[in-house]
Amino acid sequence: MPATSNVSNGMSVGVILGFPPAIAEELQQWRASFGDPMAGVIPAHITLVTTTPTQDWEATRAHVREVARRQAPFMITIAGTGTFRPVSPVVFINVEEGFGACVDLHEKLQTGPLQRDLPFSYHPHVTIAHDVAPESLDEAETVLKDYRATFPVVSMGLYEHDADGIWQLREELDFGTETENDAGTWSANADADGATASH
Repeated sequence: MPATSNVSNGMSVGVILGFPPAIAEELQQWRASFGDPMAGVIPAHITLVTTTPTQDWEATRAHVREVARRQAPFMITIAGTGTFRPVSPVVFINVEEGFGACVDLHEKLQTGPLQRDLPFSYHPHVTIAHDVAPESLDEAETVLKDYRATFPVVSMGLYEHDADGIWQLREELDFGTETENDAGTWSANADADGATASH
C-alpha cells in the first residue's frame, strides 16, 4: 500500500484504461514523432478519472475495486482524430466503440471518495499530441485521421500522482471479479492477455 502522501490534504489519484502493448507502443511512437515531450513518460491510455484529490486512500481503493468488480469487459475501437483546440492545444484519437461504456465507468468512478465538479464534460479520448507547435498539432490531426484499432478492455489501472508529479500504478483491477490484489501485486502477468498496457 502506498504512503498516503506527504501533503496535508491527502493524495491525488487517477484511473485509466490501458492498451495492448503493440497498440500502446505504436501510439507512443506517433506521439514522439510529433515532438510531444510526454511521449516517453505517459503510456497511451484512455483516462476515466483525471487527477482527483482524495482524503482516504483505503476508501478510494475500495470504491474503485467495487466499480471494477461490477464492470463487464468490453470492446474499444479508436478511430480518426479530433482536437480540443482552441480551448486546449490537444489532438486526440476518438473513442468510437466503447464511448458510452467509458462515460458510464467515469460516472460510476467519480462518486463517493472521488466525487468532484469537473471544469469540462468528460470526453473519452486518446491524446496523441499536447503542447506542441501548431504545425505539429495539424500534422497529428491529418496523419492519423484514418487510424483505427479495436481491442478488448478487461481491467483498469488505479494510479497515484506522487509528490514528484509522476503517475505511479498502485493497482490493476480486473473487471467482473472479486479480486483482492494488494498494490504491490501488479506485474507483467497482469497483461498476459494483452488487454492492458505495458507500463
